[in-house]
Formats: sequence, structure tokens, C-alpha cells
Amino acid sequence: MTSPFILSGAHVQLEPLSQGHLSAIQAAACDGELWKLFFTTVPSPENTQLWLDTALDMQKQEKAIPFAVRSLFNGEIIGSTRYCNIDHNNKRLEIGYTWYAKSVQRSAVNTECKLLLLSHAFEVSECNAVEFRTDWFNRVSQTAIERLGAKRDGVLRNHTILPDGRVRDTVVYSILKNEWPGVKKNLQFMLNQYPK
Repeated sequence: MTSPFILSGAHVQLEPLSQGHLSAIQAAACDGELWKLFFTTVPSPENTQLWLDTALDMQKQEKAIPFAVRSLFNGEIIGSTRYCNIDHNNKRLEIGYTWYAKSVQRSAVNTECKLLLLSHAFEVSECNAVEFRTDWFNRVSQTAIERLGAKRDGVLRNHTILPDGRVRDTVVYSILKNEWPGVKKNLQFMLNQYPK
């Protein structure tokens, strides 16, 4: 599961994140200056190399599989996402570290990315559960996760100390294996509402 692979849909392609994506990731994050949102992990231009090195190090340690998200309409890199907190023994993982350029938010991009990632997790890797975690203050992310069909498991209080010293409360969601057929149908329905 921790070896890099490509996932392709009609709107996006998820490809293994590499050092070659550095400038494209910087450009995507600059679309909306996303690093200014204090509750996200989007890299600022000066921190992109460190962000990239950390993601690739997590992959080497078999803790994550990071992806660059490429638009199939214009070929540009428009964000990033990854599998993380991979627990092979219990057949669980998290989809996280997800962000997209401002210009593609509220489009088919997130819906298709999640459909691709969840399909692979449940149908290829045979996961029992897939988690999503977000900052207590990131209401937009919480709404987006709920819209996917994930259920809120709870809040981990004082869960993570962030680089700026703030102690984050983390909201945890999950989708279970037996829920996947219904969630998949819903994601496909939602995706069909977007123009081709």
C-alpha cells in the first residue's frame, strides 16, 4: 500500500508527489494565499521545500502516500492530498493534508479526489475504515467532510501542538467498510451534477 501509484478520473489525476512538483505546488498554494488560513497545513512559498521533504520522509517511513493533484483540463498541479496514519494491521488509514488552489475549490475536484482515494482504500486495499481529521476551527472542511458522507466520531481535545504553538482540537470523522457502497453512490451522484 505504501508504494506510489496513480489514480485517474475524468477531472483529476492523483500522481505520486515528488521533488519535481516543488514549483507547481508553490504556484497552487499561491492561488488564494492558502497558507494564511491558520487552521490549515498549506505551505507558504518559503516553506514549500520543507513541506515537500516532510511529506516524502513520511512516505519513506511508510506512514503516508502523498499525491500531487493534477487538473486534467489544463494539466496544472492544483493541490495535494495523501493517505496518512496508515495502520496495516487494523486495515485503517486517514485521508488528510488535503488542500486545493482557491480557483478550483467548490468544483468537481474534491468530490472526484475523494471518490478515487476512497475507492482504492476500500476496494483495492480492503480497508475496514477510512478517517478524516480537521481543525476545530476549520468549519469549511468539516462541512466538506460531512458532505462526502463521513460520520463525525468526536473531538480529540488538545490533540496536536502546531508549529505556531497553538494546541489544536481535532474533529475526527470516518467512513466504515459497510457504509462504502452508499457513500460511493452518493459521491458518483454528486460528481454527475458538475459539468463535464
